[in-house]
Amino acid sequence: MNQQAETKRIKLFSSGRLCLFGEHSDWAGQNRIMNAEIRPGRAIVTGIEQGIYAEAYRSEDFALIDRTGDAPEEFHCEMNREKLRQVAQQGGYFSYICGVASYICEWYHVGGLTIEITGQTLPMKGGLSSSAAICVLVAKAFHQLYDLHLNTLGIMNIAYWGEQRTPSRCGRLDQACAFGVAPVSMTFDGHEIDVKRIPVRKPLYYVFADLCAGKDTVRILADLNKGYPFADDEKQQRLHEALGKDNLEITERAMEYISKGDAEKLGELMTQAQALFDEKVAPMSPQQLSSPVLHETLADPIIQSLTYGGKGVGSQGDGCVQFLAKDEESQQALHDYLQNEKKMKPYKLTLRPNSTVRKAIIPVAGFGTRLYPATRGIKKEFCPVVDKDGLVKPVLLVLLEELDAAGIEEICLIINPGEKDFYEDYFRKPLSLEHYASLPAQMKEYEDSFRRIADKVTFMMQEEQKGFGHAVYQADGFAAGDPVLLLLGDTIYQSNQAQSCAAQFIREYDKYGGTMVALRTVPLADVSSFGMFAGSWEDKENTVMKVERVFEKPSPEYAKDYLGVKVPPEEQDLYYGAFGMYILDGNLFAELGRMCRQAEETDGADHVTKDAAGQMPEGSVKASSASRKSGRAEVELTAALEHIMMSEGLMAFVPDGESFDIGNAKAYRETFERFGK
Repeated sequence: MNQQAETKRIKLFSSGRLCLFGEHSDWAGQNRIMNAEIRPGRAIVTGIEQGIYAEAYRSEDFALIDRTGDAPEEFHCEMNREKLRQVAQQGGYFSYICGVASYICEWYHVGGLTIEITGQTLPMKGGLSSSAAICVLVAKAFHQLYDLHLNTLGIMNIAYWGEQRTPSRCGRLDQACAFGVAPVSMTFDGHEIDVKRIPVRKPLYYVFADLCAGKDTVRILADLNKGYPFADDEKQQRLHEALGKDNLEITERAMEYISKGDAEKLGELMTQAQALFDEKVAPMSPQQLSSPVLHETLADPIIQSLTYGGKGVGSQGDGCVQFLAKDEESQQALHDYLQNEKKMKPYKLTLRPNSTVRKAIIPVAGFGTRLYPATRGIKKEFCPVVDKDGLVKPVLLVLLEELDAAGIEEICLIINPGEKDFYEDYFRKPLSLEHYASLPAQMKEYEDSFRRIADKVTFMMQEEQKGFGHAVYQADGFAAGDPVLLLLGDTIYQSNQAQSCAAQFIREYDKYGGTMVALRTVPLADVSSFGMFAGSWEDKENTVMKVERVFEKPSPEYAKDYLGVKVPPEEQDLYYGAFGMYILDGNLFAELGRMCRQAEETDGADHVTKDAAGQMPEGSVKASSASRKSGRAEVELTAALEHIMMSEGLMAFVPDGESFDIGNAKAYRETFERFGK
């Protein structure tokens, strides 16, 4: 085996998970494949700060070395599906890693690897899914070392099916630890699973603790499963209600409280959820779910004075308990009390405000006509620039790094169908071993970073060129109702502060929501090259605007009369055009869909954009949602933004930075000379 491939090491971390609400609803919802009257399951789960640390590298066989004990503990097995599966079926610590490895061996043509466990801060067998954490860690190792091109759900699925090959048989929510320390809503409908992130508006201060009392998870699951898929008596019917209808109502309220930052109501809901569990679920397994230590702890008056509420964890029983503390000081006091007075093993978890924007789209299906003849041999998005780190990069890669730095997890490129093979090769095909070996150490590190970013990229096809709005609409299925960040394929950005332009934009979006556009100041003489926006400032810094007028490429005369925005303290008029970034929500995509259908019906007809008052102003240029170009109706994004402005309201933000265009020769020359300096 190539020496470089053998010695390349990666660092890994896999957290445990905490089920905030909806325990047991994952496997209950799976039973819908046999009984359609069962309601879907839904759980709210987050990764925690405790977990398993490891390093991994390729090897001929499959091996694990645990260095966290007094003496290293080692396991070796041939990378053989049947042998690995036999170990998995035997149970025990190594069964989990072998379950995942056997699944990988069965479905992917890869070699082996060695995992060295270097640290472990996760409580074992306490309802925090240490087994799922190790399964996810193994799946991550194969994914990264063999370029399996998996997204987070793909890693979760491999970890789940790997664990199913062991006697554990845990449910689907355990693998939510793959999403890291962030709450997600997981809906379970038969074999289908849907995962959505939940925005956190204010810090939530949790403490969870190992009760050090013990429970039998296998027995709990066996007892509860007696009531599925069909309820034979009233007790089993009440179990169905608790894990179905009642649970859906509770998790709906929980998502609302988390999104609004209402910690007090969220804590009260935890207490209500525990009472419901005790009333309708615990009677199915009274020996395990009477949970005397759990209930004694929940009733402790000192604990109650520090918290808004509490409940059991995971499969419940006397495994772990969780509390929502009133503030950071109370969180620390509760931690110390549980540790020093109750002799438990407590851990702190703080869910901090996060962004709801995790997806991005970049349309790159254009032909780059204005950069001909260079675009005979190179896509304009691959024209090179020198970045601030001194590396020569294609423009598209600069954009992808901007998205990665802003926390974007999924990126969709809208491409021309004839170019799919090119993009697949660029993002999916690793460098040859010879090419990789010839790179200096710094470049090897960059190549590893590129492979990580490339794993976020997927493709959608634009079969026909029908305008920018039509290109954006191709990503409707990818967006799936979630807010998405839209970047232009021929524009790059440079921030004037430590936070990138995209990160600044997302930060402001999280305060306001809805479709939002980023703006830049434009000289009056240049307004006919931009989509222009005008309105009133919403903040004292004059960076957030409530948009009141939208116009695509107006004449300077029209802009001077209608589109000036006064900026204190001088109260001078400035003009604001599109910066090249947008955050689009489901309503915007719905409008684009309507416009695309209308364009199909009116293909070949001329339509002229009017101003916000419905008038075609003198001296303005034509711009429309269905304008004539080459005999085809074209769908433009600006018209959809104008509709959103008039129907719902449109916000805009002015980032502290600069956008650079490479769409034509003059702009590209200026970008090449100024960008990155």
